[in-house]
Amino acid sequence: MPPTKKAKKGKKKSKDGKLKIVKSRGAPPPLPPELRALDTEWWYTFLNKQTELKHVVPSDEGEAFRHFFRTSRKTFDYICSIVREDLISRPPSGLINIEGRLLSVEKQVAIAMRRLASGDSQVSVGIAFGVGQSTVSQVTWRFIESMEDRARHHLAWPNQERLEQIKAALEDAYGLPNCCGGVDGTHVTMTLPAVESSEDWCDHAKNYSMFLQGVVDDQMRFIDIVTGWPGSMTFSRLMNYSGFFKRCESGERLNGPVKVSAEGAEIREYVAGDSCYPLLSWLMTPYEGKNLSAPLQNFNARQKAARLLGTNALARLKGSWRILHKVMWRPDKNKLPSIILVCCLLHNILIDCHDELLPSVQLPEHHDTGYTRENCEQVDPNGKVMRENITAHLQHLEASKFLSN
Repeated sequence: MPPTKKAKKGKKKSKDGKLKIVKSRGAPPPLPPELRALDTEWWYTFLNKQTELKHVVPSDEGEAFRHFFRTSRKTFDYICSIVREDLISRPPSGLINIEGRLLSVEKQVAIAMRRLASGDSQVSVGIAFGVGQSTVSQVTWRFIESMEDRARHHLAWPNQERLEQIKAALEDAYGLPNCCGGVDGTHVTMTLPAVESSEDWCDHAKNYSMFLQGVVDDQMRFIDIVTGWPGSMTFSRLMNYSGFFKRCESGERLNGPVKVSAEGAEIREYVAGDSCYPLLSWLMTPYEGKNLSAPLQNFNARQKAARLLGTNALARLKGSWRILHKVMWRPDKNKLPSIILVCCLLHNILIDCHDELLPSVQLPEHHDTGYTRENCEQVDPNGKVMRENITAHLQHLEASKFLSN
């Protein structure tokens, strides 16, 4: 799971009158106007450098910006506003460019986002911005720490009002009642030094990898993730270890209003997943086997459309932030969950800000190419009943449509 957030510290008097350190989430005082000016010079310098390096650059400037940083300028400026206080209030020594000037917040954010978006080496990114490898490393990690601390509100479990909107959208699109989203997982591959290599991190595709599981809503926005676990785990085991599983099992999540079908059967809230997940009362998986009846095929088709939300979200995530799609060179396994989390936050910010990805960003293949999935045999009796209730409900809808025609 992602490392715990590093909160800002403050002082507070205890009951005995002594001062003690407490966590504070308050924002620092507003910056003076002279420090709030937006730097745009870095962009044109960067653009000229790409031309010098004979890289393909879209002719439209707005499209070129999205090509390199995935966001519009407006969204980029918003991201800068999130991390600005941290990047200004904690400038480490050595963050200067080749002209000897302190790097602006905009240039620091651009360096970090280019590193995450391209997955290129720190050396390559440094050359593009006129800074050294160590500067790229420092800037990227400071950006990740700040985003992890200040942008968490962009990845949160929805309140009941928002869940009702999600359920209505999915029922309208796929006919599935009370469906709250889709779930899927992917491997983030890496190389490890010999001293850190172990069978735990070596997955069944013979890669060293870290697992990421994401639950997404109707707009492919991540509303829950779990990561940090070795890629050698199965999908079902990762699910069972996740906080999402524990909250759903305890009734803390997916515990909203129950729907009653035309047949009088109860249908609770749930998410849709592939056969690699267990069939649970709150996790619907497809029917397996050949020569399935028409009602079962109908359920499978609709359930697949919902669960593909998770699959497509992970493909979009890895396509946008290629650092997760390429093989990472000896990452710090303690820091990697934070990198994954921040990429998920950026993915959500693009959706929240209504940014459209360029077609060239989309992955040409599946997000987990080279991996096969093992079907999970775990079946909860309540999950089996739930699936049958939904199947009967869908069959009733089909019959009603036929009679109305």
